[in-house]
Amino acid sequence: MIERLSLAAVSGLLAALLAGCAIVPKYERPTVEVPGVFKEARLSAAERQRWKQAQPADDLARGRWWAIFRDQALDALQEQAMRANQDLKAAAARVKQARAMQRNARADRFPELTAGLSANRQRTANAAGDSVDTGVTTTLWRAQTGLSYEVDLFGRVASEIDAAGADTQRVQALYHSVRLALQADVAQTYFLIRRLDGETQLYDNTISLRQISLELVETRFHEGDISELDVARARSELASARAEALGVERQRAAAEHGLALLLGQPPANFSLPRQPLARISVAIPAGLPSSLLERRPDIAAAERALAAANARIGAARAALFPQLVLTGTFGFESSELDELLRWSSRSFLLGPLIGTALTLPIFDGGRRQAGVDRARARYEEDVALYRQSVLKAFDEVEDGLSALRLLGEQTEAQDTAVAAATHAAELSKNQYEAGSVSYLEVIDADRDVLRHRRTLVQLDGLRAQAAVQLIRAIGGGWDAS
Repeated sequence: MIERLSLAAVSGLLAALLAGCAIVPKYERPTVEVPGVFKEARLSAAERQRWKQAQPADDLARGRWWAIFRDQALDALQEQAMRANQDLKAAAARVKQARAMQRNARADRFPELTAGLSANRQRTANAAGDSVDTGVTTTLWRAQTGLSYEVDLFGRVASEIDAAGADTQRVQALYHSVRLALQADVAQTYFLIRRLDGETQLYDNTISLRQISLELVETRFHEGDISELDVARARSELASARAEALGVERQRAAAEHGLALLLGQPPANFSLPRQPLARISVAIPAGLPSSLLERRPDIAAAERALAAANARIGAARAALFPQLVLTGTFGFESSELDELLRWSSRSFLLGPLIGTALTLPIFDGGRRQAGVDRARARYEEDVALYRQSVLKAFDEVEDGLSALRLLGEQTEAQDTAVAAATHAAELSKNQYEAGSVSYLEVIDADRDVLRHRRTLVQLDGLRAQAAVQLIRAIGGGWDAS
């Protein structure tokens, strides 16, 4: 009869272990709809054949992608930002925290061993109840070690370790995302300042030319060739150009302050020398849509959050099953301190029933099942967030490709407009000097030249910033092969 009970117990334990293996869901990355090619990309047939199933690669080095702009000042700013930016340091600290939490979860695989030393002094009551003091005062010294270990029958500990590991990878991917965002922000702010320097140079030239024009108009007025109205208009245009130049200067100051913040410096200690932006023309292959799943750190972070949520479903399910904890203590007890460590003073204590404590949840008002339902709902939420992050990545790349293409075409058209406006301004000036047109037409032509040239400078800046945004959208850097 006893053998049958033992066999039944062993069979029940094996069945429980098998059930424990089944309570942890098998993790599979959710499927997402990936187009074969970007809508805005111009790929050849051979390039389209290089489509492949994406593999995780968020830990690959992104490289010094900003080097394609061949700007030593930008290179130096990027290096400084990598060293001193406080947001990046905070992200690095979060990685350390996640790794510590992972080590904390792994510690549950091992038994917990403690040691302690205590002394208790007590006095017994007067047993006779008379006036004679018959109580006894004693001191008990104890030196003990304790052991506690949870047997992971149903995978709770393993699930928590897997979740902590996925969380660590998620935080590491977020660190890469913060780093890439910082690099892109530094580059975009730098190009913004250079664009504003170009506008400042344009206004400086315009102010110089309008000052010369004003002097010529005043000379003609004093000679009686023209009325005072032309002088007033010339002065108005000069003052207008100076006011607009101050507006550009205000924008540059704000941008320079923002760049100092990215570099981890107070604005008062940072100054960027003036240098107008030169036209940038770089070819940026966006690759294939599937490569975003490899190269975008935010997508990797969303996928790792999903893996952690899946592991926590297993941990929540494990709470529905029995928990086995082994406990015990061993040490010495003595009423005399000098006899405490003698072998005859040894003592030990094991938990109930051969040192085990097996607890089985019977009724908890649905608390554990609610935990399972919550873990499943969190997983479903993370699935949706992962797919949304992929869709957002596709959208950002398409925006970047279309922006570069259309800005390029717009720049070409603006070059033509600048040339035409410049030629028209020269003609109107010659006609005014010949007396065939009024000075108002000269002013209008001059305004057109300034407007078209400023638009061209702004387009050059927007193209540089769009190039940076596209590089950020594709994950930073690329492999030309």
